[in-house]
Amino acid sequence: MTSAPTAERSTTTTTATAPQRSTSRLYRVLIGLSSLAVLLQALWAGLFVHEGEDYKQSWVEVHARGGEIAILLAAAATVTTFVKMRDRRELLIGSAALTVLLVFEAYLGGLIGDSPAVTVLHFPLAMALMALAVWLPLRARSAGR
Repeated sequence: MTSAPTAERSTTTTTATAPQRSTSRLYRVLIGLSSLAVLLQALWAGLFVHEGEDYKQSWVEVHARGGEIAILLAAAATVTTFVKMRDRRELLIGSAALTVLLVFEAYLGGLIGDSPAVTVLHFPLAMALMALAVWLPLRARSAGR
């Protein structure tokens, strides 16, 4: 008499862990370069903004091109966040905000020659952009751990 094979039950234990929130290397590079461009904007502006003097046109051009580069890099970082890191909602919103505010800042900068009063908005917004440009790379680095 043979006995029927006994079915062994295998129990698998799974440990519930918090989902790992990753940050794309491409995003970190793009947002870092965009942030560098934003911070350099202050340096370049300081080279042509002098009380009671005309602007030095060559530095105005450097400042304008730097703004365009910052916009392109921020937009690329935003797209990268949307495609690769949708779970990082704070980075997606922050990157999109940086892009939109940079476009608005560039628009205001273009109006300064026509209306010097626009400077009242342009300079404080630049300070807020610097804060965001510092926060985003730090947030990307710390939350990805």
